[in-house]
Amino acid sequence: MMHYGHANALRQAKAMGDVLVVGVHSDADIEKNKGPTVMKEKERYAAVASCKWVDLVVPNAPYNTTVEILREYNIDFCVHGDDITTMADGTDCYQAVKEAGLYKECKRTLGVSTTDMISRMLSMPHNNHTHRELSSSVKFNTPQLTAISHVLPTSMRIVQFSDGKEPKATDRVVYADGTFDLFHVGHMEFLKQAKSLGDFLIVGIHDDQTVNDVKGPHHSLMSLNERVLSVLSCRYVDEVIIGAPYSVTEDVLNTGFSVKIVAHGSTTTKVDVDGSDPYKIPKEHGLYVEIDSPNSSLTTQSIINRIIENRLLFEERQKRKNAKAILEIQKKTHKYERTVIVV
Repeated sequence: MMHYGHANALRQAKAMGDVLVVGVHSDADIEKNKGPTVMKEKERYAAVASCKWVDLVVPNAPYNTTVEILREYNIDFCVHGDDITTMADGTDCYQAVKEAGLYKECKRTLGVSTTDMISRMLSMPHNNHTHRELSSSVKFNTPQLTAISHVLPTSMRIVQFSDGKEPKATDRVVYADGTFDLFHVGHMEFLKQAKSLGDFLIVGIHDDQTVNDVKGPHHSLMSLNERVLSVLSCRYVDEVIIGAPYSVTEDVLNTGFSVKIVAHGSTTTKVDVDGSDPYKIPKEHGLYVEIDSPNSSLTTQSIINRIIENRLLFEERQKRKNAKAILEIQKKTHKYERTVIVV
């Protein structure tokens, strides 16, 4: 699944050149080499295409990156994180391009991974995100996992993800808000439509306490900082309000930005903690526009349901992935030890 760690790798890769071409593997290749996918391949193609640092997406890219695939797309070099990635048989996916001198590395974003996100979702029966359709008699063997972010919120990272631009005096400013947990294609398509209503899109992101107050304790799987970085990586977003109020206020509409449209999806809106309509003020001003949710079947809850309903498969995936990660670390350590000996 696409997360802000991937986006950060793409940001670093784009900074190394002029045009960024991103190869995305098929479901079949990922199943063979890593395990079941959370997001389907078409969803992943669309998610990568929505990242603001990406110029071209290559669907069904081979899991083993070859010199031939680089030549086919007129690519000068390949970029990957500084963690080793191996095929199902243990061979390095990038060995060929490394030997050809066509390989560069970027820093992996610590504290986030698909494995980590799946672990958070697998912990759902222990909190209020429980899949409500499951019988209460169903028992699971997964140890309790915490959905705690280990990413430190820094101004530097936010600056790296931000465009740092302001709306022009003539721009039609659009405001949209939400939790944007497990930032996915449904969110991206909504933001694309919201941006099309004007020239400059501001996205309000509710803080963790607000989400918990309105939707229930421990509701968001990702922290506010993680959700902010995810939204900032989207090509349709110009600015974010960090910790936006759940109800759209006069301050949101008039402080700093002159908002002309407040966009919201066609999904059901939860009332604020005092029972009021969170869009009461923009509706009174004639600013409220409802957008038909383009991908209404894809929601944060539906993604969690995919994990819960296929729990055993994903538990096995986690075991395989963790064992593979240990081997990859051992290989990397052995490589460094050999280098020291040679020197």
